[in-house]
Amino acid sequence: MKPTKIIICAALMLGIIASVAGAQELLLKEQLGKSIFNDKNLSINGNQSCATCHAPESGWTGPNNFINAAGSVYEGSIPDRFGDRKPPSSAYATQSPILHVDKKGLFVGGNFWDGRATGERLGNPSAEQAQGPFLNPKEQALATPNDVVERVCTASYGYLFKEVWGEEVCDPAKVAEAYDDIAYSIAAFESSSESNAFTSKFDLSRKGKAQLTPQERLGFALFQGEGKCAKCHISTGQKPLFTDYTFDNLGIPKNPDNPVYDSDPGFIDLGLGGFLATRSDYAGFAEENKGKQKVPTLRNVDKWDNLALGNKVKAYGHNGYFKSLKGIVHFYNTRDVLPTCPGDYTEEQALAADCWPAPEVAATVNTAELGNLGLTAEEEAAIVAFLKTLSDGYSP
Repeated sequence: MKPTKIIICAALMLGIIASVAGAQELLLKEQLGKSIFNDKNLSINGNQSCATCHAPESGWTGPNNFINAAGSVYEGSIPDRFGDRKPPSSAYATQSPILHVDKKGLFVGGNFWDGRATGERLGNPSAEQAQGPFLNPKEQALATPNDVVERVCTASYGYLFKEVWGEEVCDPAKVAEAYDDIAYSIAAFESSSESNAFTSKFDLSRKGKAQLTPQERLGFALFQGEGKCAKCHISTGQKPLFTDYTFDNLGIPKNPDNPVYDSDPGFIDLGLGGFLATRSDYAGFAEENKGKQKVPTLRNVDKWDNLALGNKVKAYGHNGYFKSLKGIVHFYNTRDVLPTCPGDYTEEQALAADCWPAPEVAATVNTAELGNLGLTAEEEAAIVAFLKTLSDGYSP
């Protein structure tokens, strides 16, 4: 063999070896992230993990039917301590870019409903989001990053933490770096094919492995057209994510069952605007963004825990006001044409009385893309049928 060919072959082999090694390293990091994600010992009372509020069997969000049917916010590791928003899905979230203002003047990216995990520090909004619950007194309630790092280092998977990030990762002098490595590991798992599976009926239909029903096809057409859903829940591309990672105020009413009102009766969720007000560089944008919340992915929006007891209830909206796809689609269609209900009406009461309570934050409500769509009951049902095709794990 000529020397030139030998050099080329050697280079190809080195490339293949490097590629295999890189894939193996990523797999180990995802495995580590999964172990951390499911570790209840990473909470003050050893009773709450990331998966407690982001359960895969329920579409990577809250799995408790009884909680979802009421306030929709989950109790933390310490009893009687609650957050004030429902858990968003942790799946399909790692594609969110670092929070920024786009050419249209819209805020895009970040994680959490209000975008406060901007991704500016770690270059990864999902990694920054992963660090929040560990130290939040209303969630896992650990006191310091060192508490988290110590528990990971002494866990049964501690050897894997050292294998992925190096033996020195548990050096007490390197707590800050180790805490960031924990976050990157969780983000790796949340980027994995287990979390972002793309195995819904919708996905398989695009590959010719499943067929949507006429009602589901009509729903998809309405979703993209008269329903205006696709203006924010982007449905184009080979693997659409059904979100544009922007923020919007849909005019959702207060959830009267939210436990936040027990301690703060006058609570108003200002969403993105509330976060921007804390930033000197963005404070000038706060007023126009009050009440805006992150546009969530619609993937797994109807995914259930098939082994759950009792009625299967999922909550929709940042505060879980809606308990059914039928309800929230009807709201999108009729918000601005029905009478105004009393403010303490639940979704069930509003649907029965054919009215809607006033929005929690009225000044910035989106009236251009929802509220008076003119859809028939049959068209609403078709959109709901389509949304149900977005659950991963579909088997033809």
